[in-house]
Amino acid sequence: MTTATKPARRLGQFGPSVFPLALGCMGMSGIYGATDDGESVATIHAAIDAGVNLLDTGDFYGMGHSEMLVGRALRIGRDEVLLSVKFGAQRSPSGAWMGFDGRPAAVKTSLAYSLRRLGVDYIDIYRPARLDPNVPIEDTIGAIADMVKEGYVRHIGLSEMGADTIRRAASVHPISDLQIEYALISRSPEAKIFPALEELGIAATTYGTLSRGLLSGSPLTGKGDYRAHLPRFSGDNLAQNQRLAARLAEIAGDRGITPVQLAIAWVLAKQSWIVPVIGARTRAQVSESLGALDVNLTANEIAEIEAAIPAEKVAGTRYDPVQMKNLDSEK
Repeated sequence: MTTATKPARRLGQFGPSVFPLALGCMGMSGIYGATDDGESVATIHAAIDAGVNLLDTGDFYGMGHSEMLVGRALRIGRDEVLLSVKFGAQRSPSGAWMGFDGRPAAVKTSLAYSLRRLGVDYIDIYRPARLDPNVPIEDTIGAIADMVKEGYVRHIGLSEMGADTIRRAASVHPISDLQIEYALISRSPEAKIFPALEELGIAATTYGTLSRGLLSGSPLTGKGDYRAHLPRFSGDNLAQNQRLAARLAEIAGDRGITPVQLAIAWVLAKQSWIVPVIGARTRAQVSESLGALDVNLTANEIAEIEAAIPAEKVAGTRYDPVQMKNLDSEK
Protein backbone atom coordinates (compact mmCIF):
# COMPACT_ATOMS: atom_id res chain seq x y z
CA MET A 1 0.00 0.00 0.00
CA THR A 2 1.41 3.39 -0.94
CA THR A 3 1.31 6.33 1.42
CA ALA A 4 -1.30 8.04 -0.76
CA THR A 5 -3.80 5.20 -0.17
CA LYS A 6 -3.34 4.74 3.56
CA PRO A 7 -6.70 5.01 5.36
CA ALA A 8 -7.48 8.33 7.03
CA ARG A 9 -7.81 8.54 10.79
CA ARG A 10 -10.66 10.40 12.43
CA LEU A 11 -10.02 12.85 15.23
CA GLY A 12 -12.50 11.41 17.69
CA GLN A 13 -16.26 11.04 17.43
CA PHE A 14 -16.76 14.69 16.58
CA GLY A 15 -13.63 15.68 14.67
CA PRO A 16 -12.54 15.58 11.03
CA SER A 17 -10.82 12.76 9.16
CA VAL A 18 -7.12 13.37 8.54
CA PHE A 19 -4.07 11.81 6.91
CA PRO A 20 -2.34 9.36 9.31
CA LEU A 21 0.50 11.83 9.91
CA ALA A 22 0.30 15.55 10.70
CA LEU A 23 3.00 18.16 10.19
CA GLY A 24 4.16 20.09 13.26
CA CYS A 25 5.55 23.54 12.51
CA MET A 26 7.17 24.50 15.84
CA GLY A 27 10.68 23.60 14.70
CA MET A 28 10.39 25.97 11.75
CA SER A 29 10.54 28.95 14.09
CA GLY A 30 14.00 28.61 15.58
CA ILE A 31 13.42 26.64 18.77
CA TYR A 32 15.99 24.05 17.66
CA GLY A 33 18.33 26.59 16.11
CA ALA A 34 18.55 28.45 12.82
CA THR A 35 15.96 27.74 10.12
CA ASP A 36 15.32 28.77 6.54
CA ASP A 37 11.87 30.15 5.72
CA GLY A 38 12.13 29.15 2.08
CA GLU A 39 12.87 25.54 2.96
CA SER A 40 10.15 25.61 5.61
CA VAL A 41 7.51 26.71 3.10
CA ALA A 42 8.78 24.11 0.61
CA THR A 43 8.53 21.49 3.37
CA ILE A 44 4.91 22.42 4.09
CA HIS A 45 4.10 22.25 0.39
CA ALA A 46 5.84 18.86 0.05
CA ALA A 47 3.83 17.46 2.97
CA ILE A 48 0.56 18.72 1.50
CA ASP A 49 1.46 17.32 -1.92
CA ALA A 50 2.03 13.92 -0.27
CA GLY A 51 -1.44 13.96 1.26
CA VAL A 52 -0.79 15.47 4.72
CA ASN A 53 -3.80 17.64 5.50
CA LEU A 54 -3.29 18.65 9.14
CA LEU A 55 -0.81 21.39 10.04
CA ASP A 56 -0.11 22.12 13.69
CA THR A 57 1.20 25.43 14.97
CA GLY A 58 0.95 27.78 17.95
CA ASP A 59 0.65 31.53 18.36
CA PHE A 60 3.72 31.52 20.62
CA TYR A 61 6.02 29.62 18.24
CA GLY A 62 8.56 32.26 17.33
CA MET A 63 6.18 34.86 18.81
CA GLY A 64 3.88 34.66 15.78
CA HIS A 65 6.53 33.68 13.24
CA SER A 66 5.20 30.14 12.77
CA GLU A 67 1.67 31.32 12.08
CA MET A 68 2.85 33.87 9.54
CA LEU A 69 4.98 31.19 7.89
CA VAL A 70 2.05 28.78 7.68
CA GLY A 71 -0.14 31.60 6.36
CA ARG A 72 2.40 32.23 3.62
CA ALA A 73 2.44 28.54 2.69
CA LEU A 74 -1.35 28.34 2.66
CA ARG A 75 -1.58 30.63 -0.33
CA ILE A 76 -1.58 27.46 -2.43
CA GLY A 77 -5.12 26.73 -1.23
CA ARG A 78 -6.81 26.93 2.17
CA ASP A 79 -9.24 24.12 1.41
CA GLU A 80 -6.42 21.57 1.11
CA VAL A 81 -5.50 21.62 4.80
CA LEU A 82 -6.82 21.69 8.34
CA LEU A 83 -5.18 24.03 10.82
CA SER A 84 -4.58 23.08 14.46
CA VAL A 85 -3.54 26.06 16.57
CA LYS A 86 -2.44 26.18 20.20
CA PHE A 87 -2.72 29.40 22.16
CA GLY A 88 -2.15 30.92 25.56
CA ALA A 89 1.55 30.54 26.38
CA GLN A 90 2.90 33.95 27.37
CA ARG A 91 6.30 35.10 26.13
CA SER A 92 8.39 38.21 26.58
CA PRO A 93 10.27 40.06 23.79
CA SER A 94 13.38 38.14 24.84
CA GLY A 95 11.55 34.86 24.21
CA ALA A 96 11.27 33.99 27.92
CA TRP A 97 8.27 31.92 28.99
CA MET A 98 5.91 33.70 31.39
CA GLY A 99 3.09 31.28 32.15
CA PHE A 100 -0.27 30.67 30.51
CA ASP A 101 -3.43 32.76 30.09
CA GLY A 102 -6.68 30.85 29.66
CA ARG A 103 -9.13 33.62 30.56
CA PRO A 104 -12.12 33.88 28.18
CA ALA A 105 -11.15 37.37 27.02
CA ALA A 106 -7.58 36.20 26.33
CA VAL A 107 -8.93 33.21 24.37
CA LYS A 108 -10.84 35.45 22.01
CA THR A 109 -8.07 38.02 21.69
CA SER A 110 -5.52 35.31 20.87
CA LEU A 111 -7.87 33.88 18.26
CA ALA A 112 -8.35 37.26 16.59
CA TYR A 113 -4.60 37.71 16.16
CA SER A 114 -4.08 34.13 14.97
CA LEU A 115 -6.72 34.52 12.28
CA ARG A 116 -4.97 37.65 11.03
CA ARG A 117 -1.45 36.14 11.07
CA LEU A 118 -2.64 33.00 9.31
CA GLY A 119 -4.71 34.96 6.82
CA VAL A 120 -7.80 32.76 7.29
CA ASP A 121 -11.44 33.19 8.30
CA TYR A 122 -11.57 30.24 10.67
CA ILE A 123 -9.35 27.72 12.46
CA ASP A 124 -10.19 24.04 12.22
CA ILE A 125 -9.00 22.97 15.69
CA TYR A 126 -8.27 25.52 18.40
CA ARG A 127 -6.74 24.40 21.67
CA PRO A 128 -5.27 25.81 24.89
CA ALA A 129 -1.60 24.84 24.99
CA ARG A 130 -1.75 24.19 28.73
CA LEU A 131 -4.16 24.34 31.64
CA ASP A 132 -4.30 27.73 33.32
CA PRO A 133 -4.29 26.89 37.06
CA ASN A 134 -6.11 30.14 37.81
CA VAL A 135 -8.98 29.62 35.36
CA PRO A 136 -11.48 26.72 35.40
CA ILE A 137 -11.12 24.67 32.23
CA GLU A 138 -14.87 25.04 31.79
CA ASP A 139 -14.43 28.80 31.33
CA THR A 140 -11.63 28.41 28.77
CA ILE A 141 -13.52 25.79 26.75
CA GLY A 142 -16.72 27.79 27.04
CA ALA A 143 -15.00 30.77 25.42
CA ILE A 144 -13.80 28.62 22.51
CA ALA A 145 -17.31 27.19 22.21
CA ASP A 146 -18.57 30.75 21.74
CA MET A 147 -16.15 31.08 18.85
CA VAL A 148 -17.44 27.81 17.38
CA LYS A 149 -20.96 29.22 17.41
CA GLU A 150 -19.74 32.37 15.66
CA GLY A 151 -17.94 30.36 12.97
CA TYR A 152 -14.35 31.30 13.82
CA VAL A 153 -13.47 27.79 15.07
CA ARG A 154 -14.65 24.40 13.77
CA HIS A 155 -13.47 22.00 16.50
CA ILE A 156 -11.99 22.19 20.01
CA GLY A 157 -8.87 20.34 21.07
CA LEU A 158 -6.80 20.08 24.23
CA SER A 159 -3.09 19.85 24.97
CA GLU A 160 -1.11 18.26 27.82
CA MET A 161 -4.11 17.79 30.12
CA GLY A 162 -4.87 15.01 32.56
CA ALA A 163 -7.84 12.64 32.56
CA ASP A 164 -9.97 14.61 35.05
CA THR A 165 -9.47 17.88 33.15
CA ILE A 166 -10.27 16.15 29.86
CA ARG A 167 -13.57 14.91 31.28
CA ARG A 168 -14.47 18.37 32.58
CA ALA A 169 -13.65 19.95 29.22
CA ALA A 170 -15.71 17.37 27.34
CA SER A 171 -18.70 18.14 29.56
CA VAL A 172 -18.76 21.68 28.13
CA HIS A 173 -18.23 20.95 24.43
CA PRO A 174 -17.24 17.94 22.27
CA ILE A 175 -13.45 17.56 22.11
CA SER A 176 -11.82 16.31 18.91
CA ASP A 177 -8.37 15.39 20.19
CA LEU A 178 -5.76 15.76 22.88
CA GLN A 179 -2.26 16.77 21.88
CA ILE A 180 0.34 15.15 24.11
CA GLU A 181 3.89 13.85 23.97
CA TYR A 182 4.05 10.14 23.24
CA ALA A 183 6.98 8.02 22.10
CA LEU A 184 8.76 4.76 22.81
CA ILE A 185 10.51 6.48 25.70
CA SER A 186 7.59 8.76 26.72
CA ARG A 187 4.73 6.38 27.45
CA SER A 188 3.07 7.80 30.56
CA PRO A 189 -0.22 8.64 28.73
CA GLU A 190 -0.91 4.91 28.49
CA ALA A 191 -1.71 4.69 32.22
CA LYS A 192 -4.67 7.07 32.70
CA ILE A 193 -4.93 9.50 29.82
CA PHE A 194 -5.36 7.14 26.87
CA PRO A 195 -8.07 5.09 28.65
CA ALA A 196 -9.97 8.33 29.29
CA LEU A 197 -9.68 9.32 25.64
CA GLU A 198 -10.97 5.94 24.51
CA GLU A 199 -13.85 6.16 26.96
CA LEU A 200 -14.84 9.62 25.71
CA GLY A 201 -14.28 9.04 22.00
CA ILE A 202 -11.42 11.55 21.77
CA ALA A 203 -8.40 11.09 19.53
CA ALA A 204 -4.75 11.86 20.27
CA THR A 205 -2.44 13.93 18.10
CA THR A 206 0.91 13.01 19.57
CA TYR A 207 4.13 14.98 19.36
CA GLY A 208 7.69 14.14 20.34
CA THR A 209 7.62 10.84 18.44
CA LEU A 210 11.39 11.06 18.08
CA SER A 211 11.80 12.52 21.58
CA ARG A 212 13.07 15.79 20.12
CA GLY A 213 15.69 14.03 18.09
CA LEU A 214 16.95 11.61 20.74
CA LEU A 215 15.65 8.58 18.86
CA SER A 216 16.87 9.82 15.50
CA GLY A 217 20.35 10.76 16.71
CA SER A 218 19.86 14.44 15.93
CA PRO A 219 22.74 16.37 17.58
CA LEU A 220 22.34 19.60 19.51
CA THR A 221 22.87 22.55 17.19
CA GLY A 222 24.45 24.89 19.72
CA LYS A 223 23.20 28.33 20.75
CA GLY A 224 19.45 28.67 20.38
CA ASP A 225 18.72 24.95 20.66
CA TYR A 226 16.46 24.74 23.70
CA ARG A 227 17.03 21.00 24.06
CA ALA A 228 20.31 21.82 25.79
CA HIS A 229 18.21 22.86 28.80
CA LEU A 230 16.18 19.63 28.95
CA PRO A 231 17.13 16.89 31.45
CA ARG A 232 17.21 14.13 28.83
CA PHE A 233 19.92 15.97 26.89
CA SER A 234 22.18 16.67 29.85
CA GLY A 235 25.33 14.86 31.04
CA ASP A 236 25.00 11.21 31.97
CA ASN A 237 21.32 11.28 31.04
CA LEU A 238 22.18 11.96 27.43
CA ALA A 239 24.68 9.09 27.33
CA GLN A 240 22.12 6.64 28.72
CA ASN A 241 19.44 7.81 26.30
CA GLN A 242 21.81 7.55 23.37
CA ARG A 243 22.30 3.89 24.27
CA LEU A 244 18.54 3.36 23.96
CA ALA A 245 18.56 5.19 20.64
CA ALA A 246 21.38 2.94 19.43
CA ARG A 247 19.26 -0.12 20.22
CA LEU A 248 16.40 1.33 18.18
CA ALA A 249 18.81 1.92 15.30
CA GLU A 250 19.90 -1.73 15.44
CA ILE A 251 16.33 -3.00 15.29
CA ALA A 252 15.50 -0.61 12.45
CA GLY A 253 18.63 -1.65 10.55
CA ASP A 254 17.61 -5.30 10.78
CA ARG A 255 14.34 -4.36 9.05
CA GLY A 256 16.03 -2.21 6.42
CA ILE A 257 14.38 0.99 7.62
CA THR A 258 15.54 4.05 9.57
CA PRO A 259 15.09 4.66 13.31
CA VAL A 260 12.79 7.56 12.42
CA GLN A 261 10.52 5.28 10.45
CA LEU A 262 10.46 2.62 13.15
CA ALA A 263 9.68 5.12 15.92
CA ILE A 264 6.79 6.58 13.91
CA ALA A 265 5.52 3.14 12.87
CA TRP A 266 5.45 2.08 16.53
CA VAL A 267 3.17 5.01 17.44
CA LEU A 268 0.91 4.38 14.43
CA ALA A 269 0.56 0.73 15.41
CA LYS A 270 -0.42 1.40 19.02
CA GLN A 271 -3.92 2.81 18.40
CA SER A 272 -5.98 3.61 15.31
CA TRP A 273 -7.06 6.91 16.89
CA ILE A 274 -3.53 8.27 17.28
CA VAL A 275 -2.14 10.68 14.67
CA PRO A 276 1.59 11.42 15.13
CA VAL A 277 2.55 15.06 14.60
CA ILE A 278 5.88 14.98 12.79
CA GLY A 279 8.17 17.98 13.32
CA ALA A 280 9.91 17.84 9.94
CA ARG A 281 11.86 20.96 9.00
CA THR A 282 13.05 19.83 5.57
CA ARG A 283 11.59 18.09 2.54
CA ALA A 284 13.98 15.19 3.11
CA GLN A 285 12.62 14.70 6.64
CA VAL A 286 9.06 14.69 5.32
CA SER A 287 9.98 12.01 2.79
CA GLU A 288 11.68 9.86 5.41
CA SER A 289 8.75 10.18 7.82
CA LEU A 290 6.23 9.19 5.16
CA GLY A 291 8.14 5.95 4.72
CA ALA A 292 6.85 4.88 8.15
CA LEU A 293 3.41 4.41 6.62
CA ASP A 294 4.72 1.40 4.72
CA VAL A 295 5.97 -0.29 7.90
CA ASN A 296 3.49 -2.74 9.40
CA LEU A 297 4.31 -4.08 12.87
CA THR A 298 2.77 -7.19 14.37
CA ALA A 299 1.80 -7.42 18.04
CA ASN A 300 4.85 -9.60 18.68
CA GLU A 301 7.15 -7.10 16.99
CA ILE A 302 5.70 -4.27 19.06
CA ALA A 303 6.30 -6.26 22.25
CA GLU A 304 9.88 -7.03 21.21
CA ILE A 305 10.62 -3.37 20.48
CA GLU A 306 9.20 -2.28 23.83
CA ALA A 307 11.21 -4.94 25.66
CA ALA A 308 14.41 -3.81 23.94
CA ILE A 309 13.75 -0.13 24.63
CA PRO A 310 11.90 -0.02 27.96
CA ALA A 311 10.43 3.38 28.77
CA GLU A 312 11.51 3.09 32.40
CA LYS A 313 15.15 3.05 31.32
CA VAL A 314 15.05 6.57 29.90
CA ALA A 315 17.12 9.00 31.98
CA GLY A 316 15.63 12.36 32.86
CA THR A 317 12.18 13.89 32.52
CA ARG A 318 10.86 15.28 29.24
CA TYR A 319 10.75 18.85 30.57
CA ASP A 320 12.60 20.67 33.33
CA PRO A 321 11.35 20.23 36.94
CA VAL A 322 9.35 23.48 36.96
CA GLN A 323 7.46 22.63 33.79
CA MET A 324 6.88 19.04 34.91
CA LYS A 325 5.35 20.31 38.14
CA ASN A 326 2.99 22.57 36.22
CA LEU A 327 1.89 20.04 33.60
CA ASP A 328 -1.67 18.92 34.25
CA SER A 329 -0.97 15.76 32.24
CA GLU A 330 1.69 14.70 34.76
CA LYS A 331 -0.55 15.00 37.83
